[in-house]
Amino acid sequence: MKSKLNQILKHLILLFMVILALLPFMNMITTSLIPNAYVLPSEPQIIPKQFYFGNYVAVWEGEDFGRYFLNSVFVTCITTVLTLIIASMSAYGFARLNFPGKNIIFNIYIYSLMIPAILALVSQFTVLQRLNLVNTYAGLIVLYVSGGVAGNTFFLKGFFETIPRALEESVIMDGGSRWTVYRHIILPLSRPALATMAIGTFSGTWMEVFTALTIIKTQSKRTLPIAIKLLQNGKATQWGIIFAASIIVLIPIMTIFILFNKQFINPGGSQGAIKG
Repeated sequence: MKSKLNQILKHLILLFMVILALLPFMNMITTSLIPNAYVLPSEPQIIPKQFYFGNYVAVWEGEDFGRYFLNSVFVTCITTVLTLIIASMSAYGFARLNFPGKNIIFNIYIYSLMIPAILALVSQFTVLQRLNLVNTYAGLIVLYVSGGVAGNTFFLKGFFETIPRALEESVIMDGGSRWTVYRHIILPLSRPALATMAIGTFSGTWMEVFTALTIIKTQSKRTLPIAIKLLQNGKATQWGIIFAASIIVLIPIMTIFILFNKQFINPGGSQGAIKG
């Protein structure tokens, strides 16, 4: 009986925390549905009194949001895929292979995480300028990928080391290569870690504004965070439009989270593989 009451109490506390976390988001949705909202409501509204979608239409059509949205989708997807590939290969090399200078190179990876990105941006901009990559998506993607590889390699290396070597040894004894081990053993068993990394990389790239604002100069090449920043400066008191734009920005992140949500829990895949 006591354990039941404890469970009920825990669930009630969790429910309260969820509701508390959702209240600002619900208020933002409600405000985005108010026409001509030049002043924030004095009292938070959870249930909208009317459903006015004109703010969303105004944002999408009036601010060239469609182009900026597609620009962000392109840059973010390419960055996420490349970061996943490079970081997973790098992590596998550090976790399983022995080569000269392995520890030194890995320590350089770790130490690079201590350098604030803003301090490195000036030198990075100079390099991109010499390579004629300023004001290009290629230059922006290179900075995003290079900035994310070190941390994600460190994260994945720890996960790869938890995978039993017996699985790899059996594949190699059957004539499999290191690529076979990486492709058919390591990656499938690392789905929870890869999903977490994908969401972190996607959301971080999707919401990044400072590097994009520094590298991208042409208006038609702007990404969504730049557009949001300029929108906030130009329509500082039009809260309905600002909140509508913010919700549009959040939709892809929420979609990615929902798609990868089932991969977060690792149902003992490696242990099951050994027993099988």
